[in-house]
Amino acid sequence: MLTASVTVDPAFTVGPVRPRTFGSFVEHLGRCVYTGIHEPGHPTADADGFRGDVLELTRELGVTTVRYPGGNFVSGYRWEDGIGPVADRPRRLELAWHSTEPNLVGVDEFVRWCRAAGVEPMMAVNLGTRGVQEALDLLEYCNGTGDTALANLRRANGSEEPHDIRMWCLGNEMDGPWQIGHKTAAEYGRLAAETARAMRMIDPDLVLVACGSSGSGMPTFGEWERVVLTESYDHVDMVSAHAYYYEEDGDLASFLASAVDMDHFIESVVATSDAVRAAGKHRKRIAISFDEWNVWYQKRAESHVPEGDDWPVAPVLLEDRYNVADAVVVGGLLISLLRHSDRVHAASLAQLVNVIAPIMTEPGGRSWRQTIFHPFALTARHAAGDVLRLAVDTPTHETAKFGEVAALDAVATHDPATGDVVVFAVNRSVADELELAVDVRGLGDLRIVEAVTLSNPDHTWQATADDADSVVPVPNAGATADGARVKAVLPAVSWTMLRLATS
Repeated sequence: MLTASVTVDPAFTVGPVRPRTFGSFVEHLGRCVYTGIHEPGHPTADADGFRGDVLELTRELGVTTVRYPGGNFVSGYRWEDGIGPVADRPRRLELAWHSTEPNLVGVDEFVRWCRAAGVEPMMAVNLGTRGVQEALDLLEYCNGTGDTALANLRRANGSEEPHDIRMWCLGNEMDGPWQIGHKTAAEYGRLAAETARAMRMIDPDLVLVACGSSGSGMPTFGEWERVVLTESYDHVDMVSAHAYYYEEDGDLASFLASAVDMDHFIESVVATSDAVRAAGKHRKRIAISFDEWNVWYQKRAESHVPEGDDWPVAPVLLEDRYNVADAVVVGGLLISLLRHSDRVHAASLAQLVNVIAPIMTEPGGRSWRQTIFHPFALTARHAAGDVLRLAVDTPTHETAKFGEVAALDAVATHDPATGDVVVFAVNRSVADELELAVDVRGLGDLRIVEAVTLSNPDHTWQATADDADSVVPVPNAGATADGARVKAVLPAVSWTMLRLATS
């Protein structure tokens, strides 16, 4: 058995646990919206046609923000198509995913869904085929309080009070050649700065996110951030990061170490943004919005978009079925996001329903939790207070993609108000159990409130509508506490949460 130890001390903090870290993402892509969050004929549907079972699971998941309406979709989107009487809304060719968009759900419906789900809306504006004026129009429509044309149009459409959307993405993945309206870094940086400057003339307190790289493997990674932030630094609050390089391709050891890549991504963007800060003599620091991340099997058939004359409405797209190893990796990626809470101020698991998602639905039928649902829900529910910087002593092993990596990956949170501590840990070993010892002498006499582990001898087990509960986090029966030290045995390929409280 492998052995590892961590020392937890409340004096060594990284930053606060930021609620916006536990965001998600709803894009007009595949069945995420239609038969995902919205299905008027479903037995649980509310007056707006939103599925009640999905709303319930969204609340259980603990999602805090939801990014909308894209994603690649937003770069060709005309927001005006999605307002007013539904019967009068146009159907459009949707180029990003080669589909037909019926516009049955738009900004007003989405905001009502957010209110029902108890989440904060995060709106993206189209800087692909559109620009400054259209962003200003959408902002006035959503947030306008005065007697103006667009604020009155919102009122006429049934939303008397402003939507008061605070977080805005300035386009999406504009570094990607696949993006409608793809731009160079200089072109996009200038446009982002102009758009942000104008939006702040309406509301100076908006939280604005500039497009960063859509992956750390992009040939422009690093240089893109430098150029974009050189143009827009004073006008934005965050720069985005997107990562979907995480999938098991026969190399389980490297897959389990996916958080090494996320760590590298975050630390590289921080270094670049701080270099721009120094060169431009800026006072503030730019934060990161990691507003698209997940495991995604991009080579699978369900990720192939329609072609030719086939422009379906809500086709089955990107409907990955996740297994236990995928859930362990998602738990590890959450550890990485928390570990960088000093600079990662928001994040969005992409996506929420059906499309590379923790929640799956049948049209007209059942909904269920995928394996990745569980580490996200438990981390969102129990991470509170401050993120602590841990002293970690762990064995290592070699991986093909990342070289030598730690067998144990862990982070802890501490709530100063209650004294509660939560340790989140992943055993990356593909074959060996790991005995974890947690030194908590700096926190007083602690007892175990809850110790749960997600694992399975068959790491390829997947949840289905017929069986979503055979493999879920279960009590870690061997976890013990003697006041100064907590011990637990972590199975190979596993995610564990230890909740500790003062005796």
